[in-house]
Amino acid sequence: MRTTRLRAVHPVLWAGWAALAAGAVLCVLGWYGISGERYAERQVPYLASCTVPGAALIVAGAVLLAHGRNALAGARVEELYGLLVAAGPADADGAGQPAAAPVAVSGDLLMVPGGTLWHRADCPLVAGKPEALPVDSRVLAGGDLAPCPICEPTASDGRSSEAAG
Repeated sequence: MRTTRLRAVHPVLWAGWAALAAGAVLCVLGWYGISGERYAERQVPYLASCTVPGAALIVAGAVLLAHGRNALAGARVEELYGLLVAAGPADADGAGQPAAAPVAVSGDLLMVPGGTLWHRADCPLVAGKPEALPVDSRVLAGGDLAPCPICEPTASDGRSSEAAG
């Protein structure tokens, strides 16, 4: 997945650098042509044929480079997210031992000490982490933590498990 996505980005980056280089060459040629002419009416052809298209190519190259770098960053984020989600608790140990079970059952809400999000217990970001703690309803009411954008927990998930327990 990564190589095909990154290969699609490389032509955009190469096109951006090529447009920047061609634009710079055209601007230099236009400047050289204009500097050799004494009268303004003889400078206009150099301006129209070299300098203006050169500046347009420089702008186009900058846009292509920005788009290519954003696509490259997006591909890297997707790759990291895929690795994070694919790495289950069994993959984290590596020694073949079973991973530690989450502190709470799947209906409970969990948080990591020092974190800014609260999660469902089956969320891949906290599943199998022994340091994950159950979220207190006072913490939820205080608004110090935000819901996880991946598992999208609701406050009712924690209340239903508290009522059952």
